[in-house]
Amino acid sequence: MAITEAHEFFIQWHLTERCNLRCTHCYQDGAKTDEFSLPEAMDVIGEVYDLIDSWSETYGIGFSPSFNITGGEPFLRHDIFDILEEIAGKGFDIYLLTNGILINHEKAQRLADIGIKGVQVSIEGPEDIHDSIRGKGSFKASMRGVKNLLDSGLTVTLNTTLSDINAAGFMDMIEIASSRGAQKLGFSRLVPSGRGAGLLSHMLGTERVKDLYGHIFSAKTDGLTIVTGDPVASQMRSSSAADAGNIACGGCAAGVSGLTILSDGAITPCRRLPIPIGNIRTDSLREVWSCSDVLNSLRDRGKYKGKCGTCNKWAHCRGCRAIAYAYSQSKGENDFLAEDPQCFIIGNES
Repeated sequence: MAITEAHEFFIQWHLTERCNLRCTHCYQDGAKTDEFSLPEAMDVIGEVYDLIDSWSETYGIGFSPSFNITGGEPFLRHDIFDILEEIAGKGFDIYLLTNGILINHEKAQRLADIGIKGVQVSIEGPEDIHDSIRGKGSFKASMRGVKNLLDSGLTVTLNTTLSDINAAGFMDMIEIASSRGAQKLGFSRLVPSGRGAGLLSHMLGTERVKDLYGHIFSAKTDGLTIVTGDPVASQMRSSSAADAGNIACGGCAAGVSGLTILSDGAITPCRRLPIPIGNIRTDSLREVWSCSDVLNSLRDRGKYKGKCGTCNKWAHCRGCRAIAYAYSQSKGENDFLAEDPQCFIIGNES
């Protein structure tokens, strides 16, 4: 069967919940889990490869598959390079999410030799702000890792989780990223879950988000690319016409273009949306993708609530499902289809 077009599909894989930091805003709680053994990890990689290959063969669809490898801190796995080499050997693109502290010159060069496509290092703002969130001395330690990555020729994204703790310092990140030689600067919004649930009151208000995003996208960033996975931010700078269709084709990836596998095998729609929909140790990844009630609800426009359900940008956005869910929990609900409480996009006008 001829392959007609290519589609992105990614697996976000949390290899461990262990971490060498204890960040105040983390959406995880750091609980000990029954992590995959190396043979089990190899089996996971094989299952994902077989799934993509089967889709391509059955439907004549080409894929650009990738793994986003993270934790906890993924470099606390002593077998991290065995896992990365196996993934690369299957032809997947690999992206790493890390705090960078454990990346020395040797590790950075090994990542480059494997062909890692990009490394995201979490930096929460200038040194004083970053250290107040991630721990004293962590800014300098992370930046040493960033330098090692850049010296090895890797593409590095500095990424910030925005709240009212650090929003005022984000514009300074443009200079920090540029001066260090990072190629990209990214941002996301605080999800008030896990330890981050204690920062619910620090979520940015809707108008603050709108104002900040306006400043970010109007800033001069010569040689630096601003990136984000925030569907609301993407809509703000999108030039495409609003689409009132009922087929999700962009925006929030949950249920549309990727899955998350946690360190104990649990499968969730998104790394920040802690709703188990199966376990790869016992369930078929293909069946979960096709049959999960949660995933099918995420794909059904008619089930969305509030302004997200009526917005004519739904097909390209759908708001951040993780933020919507966490915020609904703070109101005594558990609604992953609730409206995104920070959305400022006016998308329900004909």
